[in-house]
Amino acid sequence: MKTNCLGRTDQTLSAIGLGCVTFGREIDEQTSFRILDYAVERGITFLDSAEGYGGGNSREYRRKHLKVDDAREVSDEMFSSESILGRWIRARGCHDDVTVCTKVGTGNAPENIARAVRDCSQRLGMDRIDLFMLHVPDDHVPIDESLDALNREVAAGRVGAIGCSNHSGAQLREALDASRRLGLARFEAIQNIYNMAHPAAEKDVFPVCAEQDVSFIAYSPLGAGFLTGKYTPDRNKLPSGTRFDVIPGHCDVYFSDEGFRAVEQLRERSKRLGVSMAYLAGAWVTRSPHVGCTLFGARTCAHVDNAIAALEAAGRADLFE
Repeated sequence: MKTNCLGRTDQTLSAIGLGCVTFGREIDEQTSFRILDYAVERGITFLDSAEGYGGGNSREYRRKHLKVDDAREVSDEMFSSESILGRWIRARGCHDDVTVCTKVGTGNAPENIARAVRDCSQRLGMDRIDLFMLHVPDDHVPIDESLDALNREVAAGRVGAIGCSNHSGAQLREALDASRRLGLARFEAIQNIYNMAHPAAEKDVFPVCAEQDVSFIAYSPLGAGFLTGKYTPDRNKLPSGTRFDVIPGHCDVYFSDEGFRAVEQLRERSKRLGVSMAYLAGAWVTRSPHVGCTLFGARTCAHVDNAIAALEAAGRADLFE
C-alpha cells in the first residue's frame, strides 16, 4: 500500500488507516483482532485510537450483547479501544510494524496531558506512542502550555510525534507559530472530518497543511455511514445497531438539508455508474492529494475491503468528472 510521510518526521502513514473507534463499542475483542489481522495483512499500518474510544462508550454494547444490566459489573478498561489494541499488539508482537495514534480528550492542561500519556501507554502496552494528539481544542488552556507539556513527552521519548484533531486552520497555524517561537515540538499531523457532506477542510485547513508540511488525516470519509444512504431525515427511524443509533450525536453533524442533498447527489451518481455509494464516497476522499491518510472504521472485514477498493478507485477519472 502507498505510504506518505508523517509531517516532517521519518515516520510514515499508510494511505488507508484503520479507525479503532468501533473496538469495544460496536464490536467485541475477538472481532477486533480479526479485523486488525486482516487490515495489516493488506498493508494498512496506521491504527488510530483515543482514550475516549470504547470504555464507558461501550455500555450500550454490553447491555445488548453481554446481557449486563449494570454497566458497572464490567470493567471499562476491558472494553477500552486502546486496551483491545494493546492486547492485539502484544499478542502479535508487531509494534515495530505499525504506527499507532491515540489522543487525549479530557482537557489539554499540562498535568492532564502527562496523565493521559501515562495511562494511554499503559493501556496500549507501549513505552513510546508513535503519534499523540490533542483530541479537541481546549479554550481554558493556552496552546503554549499544552505544547510545552507535549514537548516534554517527546523529549523524554514517551511520544514520537504530536498532532491535533478537530482544530481549525487558524488554531493549527497558532500552534505551529507557538512551536516555532518557543522552540518546541510542532504538530506534524491534523485529523479532521473530511467527506462529500462536510468538505470545509479544503478551504480552512488544507492551505495551512500544504504551506507547513503538516499531514492531513481524514476521518469519517463515509460520514459515519451517512453517505451510504441508509438514513432518512426522521431521527426516530435510525436503523438499529448503526453508528447513528449507537452515537445519536452524529445526527447533529449531518442531518441538514445540505447533508441530504449531498446524499441524493451521491445516490444519483452511484446509480448512473453502477457502483456503491460507499465506494464513491471513499474514493472522493482518497483521491485528494492533500489527504495523507484516510481513516476507515470497520465492523467487518468487508469494510476493510471497501476501504482498499476506495483507494484503488481514486485514480478513476470517470467517477467525478
